[in-house]
Amino acid sequence: MRVEINKSIEKDSIKICLINNIPDDIKDMASLLEFKIEDENILFLPEQNKIFVAFEQITQQNIKVGLAISTRKILATNYTKAHISIDSNHSEVVLGAMLGFYKFDRYKSKKTQKSLTLNIISNTIKEQEIIDNQNIAKSINMVRDIVNTTPEDFYPKIMATKAQQIAKENNILCDVKGEDFFISHGMGAIGAVGRASRHESKLIHLTYKPQNAKKKIVLVGKGLTYDSGGLSLKPSDYMVNMKSDKSGGGVVMGLMNVCAKLKLPYEIHGIIGAVENMIGGDAYKPDDVLKAKNGKTIEVKNTDAEGRLVLADCLCYAQDSINDIDYMVDFATLTGACVVGVGSYTTGIMGHNDKLMHRMVKSALICGEYATSLPFNRYLKKQLKSEIADISNTASSRYGGALTAGLFLSEFIEEKYKRKWLHCDIAGPSFVQEIWGVNPHGASGVGVNMCLEFIKSLDS
Repeated sequence: MRVEINKSIEKDSIKICLINNIPDDIKDMASLLEFKIEDENILFLPEQNKIFVAFEQITQQNIKVGLAISTRKILATNYTKAHISIDSNHSEVVLGAMLGFYKFDRYKSKKTQKSLTLNIISNTIKEQEIIDNQNIAKSINMVRDIVNTTPEDFYPKIMATKAQQIAKENNILCDVKGEDFFISHGMGAIGAVGRASRHESKLIHLTYKPQNAKKKIVLVGKGLTYDSGGLSLKPSDYMVNMKSDKSGGGVVMGLMNVCAKLKLPYEIHGIIGAVENMIGGDAYKPDDVLKAKNGKTIEVKNTDAEGRLVLADCLCYAQDSINDIDYMVDFATLTGACVVGVGSYTTGIMGHNDKLMHRMVKSALICGEYATSLPFNRYLKKQLKSEIADISNTASSRYGGALTAGLFLSEFIEEKYKRKWLHCDIAGPSFVQEIWGVNPHGASGVGVNMCLEFIKSLDS
């Protein structure tokens, strides 16, 4: 998609109109078609070259959603040019349009050969704002591509290769560790999870290091390129869409890409545990006891609680290899319990610092994502007790599963970093099998914009 500002309007250009009341000149047609002012209602009038998207209120986020709905509709037509008039500084129209225009057709025999030029009629939007929003949209769409790609075509080595491409394009560093490194550095948790796969597990470390960085931020992502559940095998229905279990790693890759593109004044490290959890004679087993990088022993009660094992070693690696961390945030499709608790569209934010959690929730709301804080409590921690090891990888109760998973991760955060760490469970919104807001069917890229807003807010 190409975006232009203040260009002349061509005759075959379709006009995008965001409305909260029905204009007089289309009232008869709207009545005939039973078009009403309700959020996200759309009316397409090709004889007028106009698309109307209705909202009860025209807010910043509704403008973004309206552009996504409009460009999604245009994608199904032969229009190649569109325009919209914006009175105030709403550069988010670019983000909404590009996110709505996204299409994943890698596996279709007939590809979508569609282009669109969006002309923004505005005296307030600056060229740099357009470029920045394009970079944000491209990074989110890149994450969508990563997550939507099948496990046969996107396994740990491919994830590492993609990270190296991002590093080369942005002139940042990329270091990839393999299983020999896990053995030599006592990373028995991540090493066990990928042991039965024919694809070697990888730990990917991306580093963006501008001069005179204001803060040092570490982002950690769960990159399960596929999760069968291991020997605690998932039911067949639950294995479908497990390509989405790499969403956390994808978010970190997207963030590293966009933070470098925007030249943010922070040193940012992105660490991804890229692993495939499979079955076989070499698979790790329930009843095994694993030793993580920090020396803690873990009793395995369920091999399908593998993401927390991968993250445990990744978090330990981050704290051991990076000094003086100011903030540490991890992203993971960690628990179905989080989806049960807060629904398919909301990220669960956990940690030991209420102020930091609320900052992340606020950042989500500012950029149009949904998030809520989930408070830890000392009683749930007792459910992770093991009689034969330091900790169990699953709780003794199935209730509060999102929180007990977060509390498990907390055991691998050093005391000095406890209040600097956040855990983001994106199991719900990272992959939804329906269109919602600016998001398509499948991968959403949720987490990128939220954390970007969080990072940009750190000086306020």
